[in-house]
Amino acid sequence: FSLHDYNESQLIKRIEKYQYNSAIALISDAGSPLISDPGYNLIQDYIKKKLYVTTIPGPSSIISSLQLSGLPINNFEFFGFVSKNKSSMNSQAKKLQNVITTSVFFISGNRLINFLKILLDAKINRKIAVCKELTKKNEWVFRGYIKKIIDEINIDKSNLKGEFTLLIQGKEKKTKITIQTTTEAQIKKLLKKFSLTEVVEIVHTLTDISKKEIYKKALQLKK
Repeated sequence: FSLHDYNESQLIKRIEKYQYNSAIALISDAGSPLISDPGYNLIQDYIKKKLYVTTIPGPSSIISSLQLSGLPINNFEFFGFVSKNKSSMNSQAKKLQNVITTSVFFISGNRLINFLKILLDAKINRKIAVCKELTKKNEWVFRGYIKKIIDEINIDKSNLKGEFTLLIQGKEKKTKITIQTTTEAQIKKLLKKFSLTEVVEIVHTLTDISKKEIYKKALQLKK
């Protein structure tokens, strides 16, 4: 039997007679069943009927791409296929602005460059990995920042042929650096020799503390 999104409900009814006296296998011609592939409703039906369901490890471009990406994979989120229209792409890009885990998408070659440009427009200038034709003869992985990847792919338009998995590094968490007691002591000493503005510049150059934070503290200490 051929299983598709449009005939899954009907197929579940058609194979009911085989459920209790046969072993039934669900196989994808590419990738893994249920991972952006039909089969979810079928498996749910079997689970509800308390029938035995198991899985045999097989190819999944999600796991393979994570392993090859060079990006952090301790946490990741799979978003399925990138939307077809520009408005939906913009919405997806906006959602990614604050995602701190690695994001995984399936995407077609004819939408790849457009989506990468939309990410740049959304100020998402992060490391990505574009995995092409995984486990196949023409397997290739592009790694780097978005602008670099766009330039690499555009060198040869044949790079856009095939199946792609896109991975986007999560937003880095910014740690707020506070002024320690030792820094306060340094500011006090500097205030004896330099103006408030000069002290702010000196401390900012020597540390990662923001000028606003330094100015606020220096103003308190000067009083």
